[in-house]
Amino acid sequence: MKAETWIFLACAIFLALVTPAYWLLTADWAGSTALTMTTLLTLMVAIYLGSHARRMEQPRPEDRKDAEISDGAGELGFYPPYSWWPLWCALCFSIIVLGIVFGWWLFIIGLAFGAVALSGWLFEYYRGEHAH
Repeated sequence: MKAETWIFLACAIFLALVTPAYWLLTADWAGSTALTMTTLLTLMVAIYLGSHARRMEQPRPEDRKDAEISDGAGELGFYPPYSWWPLWCALCFSIIVLGIVFGWWLFIIGLAFGAVALSGWLFEYYRGEHAH
């Protein structure tokens, strides 16, 4: 993760240099605040990646100069298959928001269907085709 750390650190340095220049040229509070927060968030990610890279027992194959392609082979993790539940959760959330605008009865209907959709999304790996 050393390469990622240096990329985020370079972005943070660039933003730290651009932010005061932006303030001096425009005197805009909103843009200067956004650039300052972006600088701090980019620095936070760089610090996290750097500290995580130091705590790793062995360097990743991507960080070694003598690594081969086969060093990175193997299982990388669990990737979930397709799912329709996020669509239903988003639809229920939109009904909930519309319920706030048009009436509480629609809000309550959205909450009821949303509870079912969220439960389906949470428990989709415990039943059905993708059960573990």
